[in-house]
Amino acid sequence: MSVLGTGAMGAGVAGSLRRAGHDVTVWNRTRERAEPLADAGATVVDTPSEAVADAEVVLLTLFDTDAVVDVLEQAAGDAPEEAVWVQASTIGTAGTETVVQLAAKYDITLVEAMMLGTKAPAEQGKLTLLAAGPADVLDGLGSVFEAIAVKTVRAGEQVGQGTALKLAANAWIASITAATGQSLAIARSLGLDPALFLEAIDGSASDSPYAHTKGESMIEGAFPAQFALDGLRKDIGLIAEAARAAGVSTVLLEALGRVYADASAAGHGGDDIAAVGTAF
Repeated sequence: MSVLGTGAMGAGVAGSLRRAGHDVTVWNRTRERAEPLADAGATVVDTPSEAVADAEVVLLTLFDTDAVVDVLEQAAGDAPEEAVWVQASTIGTAGTETVVQLAAKYDITLVEAMMLGTKAPAEQGKLTLLAAGPADVLDGLGSVFEAIAVKTVRAGEQVGQGTALKLAANAWIASITAATGQSLAIARSLGLDPALFLEAIDGSASDSPYAHTKGESMIEGAFPAQFALDGLRKDIGLIAEAARAAGVSTVLLEALGRVYADASAAGHGGDDIAAVGTAF
């Protein structure tokens, strides 16, 4: 199989597939970022067309709609007719519709498997996948999904339903991370050890393991990227766009967008999303 795009998520997924015994060919626009996967037994190639030439499954783990469209335009005609293309990039509802139309144009079999998780779960094969597409096609991807995820949630049989669920999930992630930063900042500014906030919610109905993970990073002031802040900023824009189109209020999303933008402007765009705490 092939993995197109070896950023933090794509590289982790490719490594998990190799550990599970899959033959993996990888491509990345910047080849140097893909080269380390050769040590894990993956084949590194120079073009998307080379990557998909013999693939039974093509996994797209790219940054945005433009990247997915570009790769499809380059490589769709070079993959075997029976190949299944798995769209795993967070590109929003409009971007997904564009990709669906391209898949129809090139007569390729397309499903989606949105990845819920960050760099470490991707590397460990412990993602949650939000899948959508024809049930029989998804059934045939069992060994692939089992290699990279601990759980697969099927959102429906139409490509786009997985994206809708991913947008809802990322709205939660953006909210809870920013809210953790706000609470820690309030505790600190009122003269308390901010760690007391995490102690207070520990084990309560309002507790969240995510609040502890990101909150500890905020308290330490260390933000090694598991999920880059600018990546979530991009997603917040996609979520707001989908919400407006569906008639859902974007008041909270707009506030989140401003807070994450402030942290990015302060130089934290490439850091982990926990760096949003600096905006407070």
